[in-house]
Amino acid sequence: MRRLALCVWLAAMTALTSAAFAFDNGQYDHVPPDIRAWFKSVIAPNGVPCCDISDGHRTDYDVRGGAYWVPIEGQWMEVPGRAVIRDQGNPVGQAVVWYVHHRGAIIISCFVPADAV
Repeated sequence: MRRLALCVWLAAMTALTSAAFAFDNGQYDHVPPDIRAWFKSVIAPNGVPCCDISDGHRTDYDVRGGAYWVPIEGQWMEVPGRAVIRDQGNPVGQAVVWYVHHRGAIIISCFVPADAV
């Protein structure tokens, strides 16, 4: 129930900031069931679900001064420590970042590095 409420809240915040929704319009049909299940199960260290496959973005990343940095919409952003997930594996082989637009800002909610175990 808490996961559903969070996803609804994130969708509402995205709508209010007039950003594009990440819809699954069939573009993820080719994703194997185990990968789809992993995306649905990823939870941030603070217990908040990251949501779903259509919300996660495969990404490049860099490590600077011990912190992860990811490119989002043309700018490099530091990943907050609260968003880094290292204990849930990563079956896609690339880093994945989940973020939303809120009041003109980009908020990174989850990040899984490519080498997460």
